[in-house]
Amino acid sequence: MELPVLVVNFKAYPQSMGKKAVELALEAEKVRDETGASVIVAPNAVDIVKVREAVDIPVYAQHVDAYRPGAHTGSVLLEMLAEWGVDGTLINHSERQVNFSWVEYVIQRSRELGMEVIACAPDEPVARAVSELQPNAVAVEPPELIGTNVSVSRAKPDVIRKSVEAVSVPVLVGAGVKTSEDVRRAVELGAQGVLVASGVVKAKDPYGAMLSLVEGFTRAQQQ
Repeated sequence: MELPVLVVNFKAYPQSMGKKAVELALEAEKVRDETGASVIVAPNAVDIVKVREAVDIPVYAQHVDAYRPGAHTGSVLLEMLAEWGVDGTLINHSERQVNFSWVEYVIQRSRELGMEVIACAPDEPVARAVSELQPNAVAVEPPELIGTNVSVSRAKPDVIRKSVEAVSVPVLVGAGVKTSEDVRRAVELGAQGVLVASGVVKAKDPYGAMLSLVEGFTRAQQQ
């Protein structure tokens, strides 16, 4: 994972399904090509293969199940993703929380398969706990701010600062991150990337929204 990084979670919005998922991923790739910024996309499980085939930026799953291949109807397995060249996965997002042993399995098995993991946490104590499993990064997202226009870097800067101090892996932040200034503040607080969704996916101009967000990395580095 190249840092600092912009991670775009497509979730299950109509603006990021089917052909629109591929189009959005191509716009993310264009941002990478034009700015040199590190950009990761996380499409839904149905669209992920098409997206993987369409772009050469890193592609992550939004969630994965903690099973080995076998009789697990409806499950999404790491081995399935690895077979198609998917680079990694999110795990324990606030909209798809799992228990600690699930996170532990996913991180360990991903490492064996050469895949990466961003483990999500709602606060500093959970961030500290999951970081001990050595994921590639921890994404701290206070759930009450997810999908709002209030950025965690403005509303809860201490959550970012304490998480950065508490963990031994890169910290990404999310929840309400919409602007270049939100990103700049997050980086100044010690974050090494942002995890966004509606701020890009539901924007009138997703490409422009991504350009603005990565500009925040540049602004932080120039100060």
